[in-house]
Amino acid sequence: MIKKTTPITEITEKHPETVKILEGYGLQCLGCMAAHFESIEQGAAAHGVNIDKLMAELNASQSE
Repeated sequence: MIKKTTPITEITEKHPETVKILEGYGLQCLGCMAAHFESIEQGAAAHGVNIDKLMAELNASQSE
């Protein structure tokens, strides 16, 4: 399960299928230096993304 406090790079490294989801929300995280220390919640807040909707989609991708 991905948590709001999980660092962005940890998510994309462990779950590469999430990259397309993040990009769909405008989070171009792979090229961003902040992704190494920023949590998914912090990244979503910085980009005005609904964190609850994003988390639901990220975690749903883990059960497919």
